[in-house]
Amino acid sequence: MLLLSIKNSIEKFAERTAFCIDNKTFTYAQLGQIISNIKKEIESLPTKESLVGIIADEKSGINIYAAIYGSLFAGSGYVPINSKNPIERNRSVIEQSGIKTLLTGFVDDNILKLAAESNCKLIDTSKLIDSEINLSLPNVSDDEIAYILFTSGSTGIPKGVPITRANVDALMDAFYDLGYEIDENDRFMQMFELTFDFSVICYFAPLVKGASIYTVSNEGIKYGNVYTTLEDHEITFACMVPSIITYLKPYFEDINLPKLKYSLFCGEALYNDIAQGWQKCTPNSKIINTYGPTEATVFCTVYNWNPEIKNKTLNGVVCIGKSMKNMMSIVVDEKGVELPSGEKGELALAGKQLTPGYWKNPEKNKEAFFKLNVNGTETETTFYRSGDLALADSEGDLMYLGRKDHQVKIQGFRVELGEIEHHAREFTKVSCVAMAYNNGSGITILHLFLENYLGTTEALQENLKSKVPFYMVPTAYTLLTNFPLNTNGKIDRIELQKLLPKEL
Repeated sequence: MLLLSIKNSIEKFAERTAFCIDNKTFTYAQLGQIISNIKKEIESLPTKESLVGIIADEKSGINIYAAIYGSLFAGSGYVPINSKNPIERNRSVIEQSGIKTLLTGFVDDNILKLAAESNCKLIDTSKLIDSEINLSLPNVSDDEIAYILFTSGSTGIPKGVPITRANVDALMDAFYDLGYEIDENDRFMQMFELTFDFSVICYFAPLVKGASIYTVSNEGIKYGNVYTTLEDHEITFACMVPSIITYLKPYFEDINLPKLKYSLFCGEALYNDIAQGWQKCTPNSKIINTYGPTEATVFCTVYNWNPEIKNKTLNGVVCIGKSMKNMMSIVVDEKGVELPSGEKGELALAGKQLTPGYWKNPEKNKEAFFKLNVNGTETETTFYRSGDLALADSEGDLMYLGRKDHQVKIQGFRVELGEIEHHAREFTKVSCVAMAYNNGSGITILHLFLENYLGTTEALQENLKSKVPFYMVPTAYTLLTNFPLNTNGKIDRIELQKLLPKEL
């Protein structure tokens, strides 16, 4: 479905803008030519390669995206590789994937070194000679892998999440089933690094309708680049992480984006006050809160935030709603038993967007997946343990409670760090991140980071004492001018963790 739609868009909207990168536009016809060049090159390799690596460096420009589509049209899956990651990590990804070929549109010493040390053929797609346009669809099964994304593993070795062509088609089907009014006149923003799965919806969904994609540079201040892109290019559909909007909050009074029709959030908890503020900046925009792990192909639940009603929230966090088409979400206990509405547990996911399992990792699969009979059926359904805490209300809407590993025990009491963050935000009106660590003597300490907070920690501590039990009041605080962000604009908790005392 996806490739046929892209093929149709290239033919129907040949002279319209497909991409705008660094203020340089590329038509659908130009994109189709580069895709054809890459498709031919992959098909000419001595042996068919089920997976190819794509160096996800923004200096490659249009060639990054053309390599994605070109590999799929050639019948191969792709593995995006961030050239800025440590070479040891990238070599691990290449070795696990069995990749023999790397595609890039930009070559430097680091990329040459990676290719040489990994014994991979390096293809500079920017040097390929134009071939005959050929967007014929590959003869491959829906169960074939479309892409693999590698995420951090607890062992220090990246773990691969394969997503099939059927998974991607299910995402596109569910996305457009939501009823968004999108056509060739729409302009999508793409702000994410390509190893982050939220980028997938940004570079696939627009091409289905012949819309245009405007990319955001990672150079300089990310949130500033996001705002500039939204304003200068009159973006109509923006996928964002909430942290980006939090950084724009001081400028809300001056921001006016009347052309923005859809603001879709994912990747982090969306706070209700941020949604309220952003709505005033985007008076004609529908605000949509979505949820989903990489294992469920980008996102799989959705909640339409409505300025006309009292929206569903918990601890200030906007509801993540209900499952999308062909997906199922339930809350389970530690034994995998479904819990009734109102009870907190782990969110488990099933359906057509669910990965077939971690790449060559049977131990992780055994831990993360389980089977369950649901709705009285005899057939067992495979569910994925998301590691996220949630509860379903009486109407079936899901409330996000944070990561399971963000739930800690303090003096024997189970504590959800998100609850501490909520009350701290209510008092300080700034971003807060709560963490817990062992002081080396077997005692768990609560530590609260605050961004650009001008008040006193003493006043905050007194306020928290009146809101939460004594064991939930942080005993240590760190004030920062700005929180560290990763390349996708999310708060970088790993960098914050490095600021904790060393006795871990």
